[in-house]
Amino acid sequence: MIRVLLVDDQELMRMGFRMVLGAQEDIDVIGEAADGLDAVQMADKLRPDVVLMDVRMPVLDGVEATKRITEADTAKVLVMTTFDMDEYALSALRNGASGFLLKDTPPSDLVSALRAVASGDAVVSPSVTKRLLGRFLGDGGGELRDATVLDVLTEREREVLVLIAKGLSNTEIARKLFLSEATVKTHVGRILAKLELRDRVQAVVLAYETGLVRPGDA
Repeated sequence: MIRVLLVDDQELMRMGFRMVLGAQEDIDVIGEAADGLDAVQMADKLRPDVVLMDVRMPVLDGVEATKRITEADTAKVLVMTTFDMDEYALSALRNGASGFLLKDTPPSDLVSALRAVASGDAVVSPSVTKRLLGRFLGDGGGELRDATVLDVLTEREREVLVLIAKGLSNTEIARKLFLSEATVKTHVGRILAKLELRDRVQAVVLAYETGLVRPGDA
């Protein structure tokens, strides 16, 4: 069973999510919270597999709640937002979220996303993350991080990271670099481990924040 904590300041939204998720045999909604502070406390107490987190809430917003939950390694976090160009969503990704979905996501996609996050995958496509970063970080809109953080990577790993940031799948990377898909998976795993990243979404964010890839790059 996938244990889920619902976090949203609107009771009707929580009710809707509970109805959708409660109909699944492999998902158990174990609690609800109406603000970020409650979410952090309930996550620590209940230890869910995934927290479905609204980002705009009173008391403590979803970004800070996401940061506290992921830093404590209490649960994985999937954030929900109304707009796909939401700076809160980008901040949540930077602070450990495994991805984000729009609140009008079809129920079947929501369920698939929760299952993916629970299994350790990220559910935001790099192309969507790239659009976010292009708006909020690119064109002088934000300061770049010190690129020396990437010095731990080999030349091949940096090459793979660039392609991840450009939205290529493992299969596409393998084809482009003339490698086996298993070798690409090994490189991806080493990149995440060396950079202490949770998933591919975090890798995309870091690649843009350090200037390894720039918004608008082909």
